[in-house]
Amino acid sequence: MNPLRSDEFPAEWSRYIDTVSGNCLERLREQLETFPDFLRRIPAGKSEYAYAEDKWTVKEVVGHVLDTERIMAYRALCFARNDTKELPGFDQDIYVENGYFNSFSLEHYAEEFILTRKSNLTLFESFQESALLRSGLAGGRLVSVRALMYMLAGHLNHHRLIIQERYL
Repeated sequence: MNPLRSDEFPAEWSRYIDTVSGNCLERLREQLETFPDFLRRIPAGKSEYAYAEDKWTVKEVVGHVLDTERIMAYRALCFARNDTKELPGFDQDIYVENGYFNSFSLEHYAEEFILTRKSNLTLFESFQESALLRSGLAGGRLVSVRALMYMLAGHLNHHRLIIQERYL
């Protein structure tokens, strides 16, 4: 697969996508192992901690990662199948506010992540090269299927680092 081009995704996604090196599918597979282990090592007393008044808790950050994983995978499926309808954006704060993420344990989210990521890996591995190169509009911005794949890996990298630096 050719390297990802900057015209395949919105410029503001660079902060996520630039954290992904090498083969993106390999990074997604690695995260399937490393992220649940990371979650399981977070002390229980930190799971509902927020480092500032208007910031999400650790569980809410993880819930946001899961929501984003699902949304980006749905977008990838639509565009890979050549669905030309524009897809809506999403307001992450409304999703977190209505996700009730503090109601479940980090172990629950570790298992949920494993199931979700396995499903998404199966989806991405099924795409032919031509499908990976397709693109569509989501939230008014043009994005390719493979950029969505990179976004999943990079978005997780970004939030894992935030948890490490600001919460732990």
